[in-house]
Amino acid sequence: MDHKKETRQFKTEVQQLMKLIINSLYSHPEIFLRELISNASDAIDKIRFKSQTDPNILGQDTEFRIRIIPDRQNRTITVEDNGIGMTYDEVIENIGTIAQSGTRAFLEAMEKAKGKDSLLPELIGQFGVGFYSSFIVAEKVTLLTRAAGQEKAVRWESSGDGSYTVEEAEKDSRGTAVTLKLRQPGDDEPDYTDEWTIRGIVKRHSDFVSYPIVMDVERQEPIPDDQLIKDKDGKPIGSTTRTVKKQETLNSMKAIWTKNRTEVSEEEYTEFYKHISHDWEAPLAHLHIRFEGTTEYQALLYIPSRLPFDFTLRERRHGIHLYSKRVFIMDDCRELMPEYLGFIYGVVDAPDLNLNISREILQHDSLVRNIRKNLLKRIFDLLENMEPEKYEKFFSEFGAILKIGIPTDRENRERIAKLLRYRTTKSEGKFVSLQNYLERMQPGQDEIYYITGDNFAALSNSPHLERLKEKDLEVVLMTDPIDEWVVQHLGQYEDKKFTSAEKGDLGLDKPDDKKSGEFSGFMAFLKDELKDLVKEVKPSTHLKDSLSCLSGEAYDMSAYMEKILRATGQKTQPVKRVLEINIDHPAIANVKFVYEKDRTNPVLKDYARLLYDLAVVAEGGKVEDPSRFSRTIGQLMAEAITAEELMTGDAIEV
Repeated sequence: MDHKKETRQFKTEVQQLMKLIINSLYSHPEIFLRELISNASDAIDKIRFKSQTDPNILGQDTEFRIRIIPDRQNRTITVEDNGIGMTYDEVIENIGTIAQSGTRAFLEAMEKAKGKDSLLPELIGQFGVGFYSSFIVAEKVTLLTRAAGQEKAVRWESSGDGSYTVEEAEKDSRGTAVTLKLRQPGDDEPDYTDEWTIRGIVKRHSDFVSYPIVMDVERQEPIPDDQLIKDKDGKPIGSTTRTVKKQETLNSMKAIWTKNRTEVSEEEYTEFYKHISHDWEAPLAHLHIRFEGTTEYQALLYIPSRLPFDFTLRERRHGIHLYSKRVFIMDDCRELMPEYLGFIYGVVDAPDLNLNISREILQHDSLVRNIRKNLLKRIFDLLENMEPEKYEKFFSEFGAILKIGIPTDRENRERIAKLLRYRTTKSEGKFVSLQNYLERMQPGQDEIYYITGDNFAALSNSPHLERLKEKDLEVVLMTDPIDEWVVQHLGQYEDKKFTSAEKGDLGLDKPDDKKSGEFSGFMAFLKDELKDLVKEVKPSTHLKDSLSCLSGEAYDMSAYMEKILRATGQKTQPVKRVLEINIDHPAIANVKFVYEKDRTNPVLKDYARLLYDLAVVAEGGKVEDPSRFSRTIGQLMAEAITAEELMTGDAIEV
């Protein structure tokens, strides 16, 4: 099908992106070259992998390379590859619309990163919009591509003004060439057509690309003696050197994971991490492993310093690249790393792996399962032996993600549990391990007390903890939504059962049956008044100073879990809870006195509702009728002040 030249508009989101990139003052504009080289490397990876099952696809062009062509006179720079190339439709899909690029998420992350220039290069790479980084330095970008197996090529061109042109074209060989018409550099800006500028960028960002990055360079070389012009005495006339163009490889192409650890410097480890992750910061830690035995494989894994911006996006690709004998098989290898460690970047090279392996086969391949098991073991070893300060930084970034392993990875649940950290009522705001909690337990204590919620301050001051604090019992304060599932699936730690501080009878004291019996009628009255709100009213086993609180039965859904499910749009049947009353509180004794004196007194209805509302407020909830709550409190204050004035003889009219 013939395609005539046509002009198209970018999608709205892409236009926003282009405008943002063109007008932003990046502190690292050189990333455009890193991204174009990375795209070229990906294109070669794809055809190299495809050639394993279809060798004829390469034709005579079997030497892979990425070529950089600077033109100082015309102010252009071209990055050319002999990779898989693109068809007309693929150009429209991948360059014109970028439907799967995560562009909207990129823009949202950019908004969050305002004023943090050091984060922008990472965002460009992570969100798959690297091609657009060309417009940081270019006033016009031209892409010429020919797909493998196709006769016709495609030319795409844009000046970053919201539109682009696309047309059928001619190209001698397969692959893609991206040509940038560069803007004139400012006084402090580098010249991206300069050989040494290009060399420096490649060395910093692309030295570990596994294909040669080549460039023609001018060099002075001696003129052979038999070609020199000489005088009658045989002495050379004029210059004895001449300028020649030579093709040089700019990158080392080191397969760093195949080398011994002693041969690799920290700087090299960091450079390689930045190459595969597009992160501007150094990693928090790395793990270089060589497994030997019946099967052999190498792995180089990295833990980032912080959670990637795009980590929560559904379309985000995992950071593990799978190779076999240095031949790329796939990136986004989810089969080698569970979701709760999906933030880890790295390379795994398994020589015995079938090059034609599919994702479906990977899931059932015994070698892959063995690699995964060993990688997890070594990662847990690394985390368990990490310096406390470094681990604290790790957990603050990745702790909530790591916890997902408790409900999803039964085999490694115990090792994950050892890595968990929580603040407690005795940790003074610091995170401590569950092992630390066990070491501080009271003699004879058989339970790990915990409470869940979304606010640390509210939890640490919760009325549910009053009796526990009185008994000097430490309580784990869990503030991540995933913690609800953690305690459900963990159940216990080192044979110590998790017990909710807000559910069930804590059993800390023997109940005073006589006193409870004295309040039975009053409790029955409160239960009848609040029958639409609570399922039971009883003397509290949790409270010491507060009037009331809401608790659940031992196996009820917690109030926080109910809140989480509602927030995620799930329909849940409201769970009626138990209203606990502090029968040792003077105010409760006074209300009981009013009840016994005149059970028809209308103020009792207000007191009953007030006790419920106070319990809701105490746990950080919202009262159903704030104005009624406010009026009742105001009335009680007025009555209290009036009573005090009467006692002093200075009564006022109300």
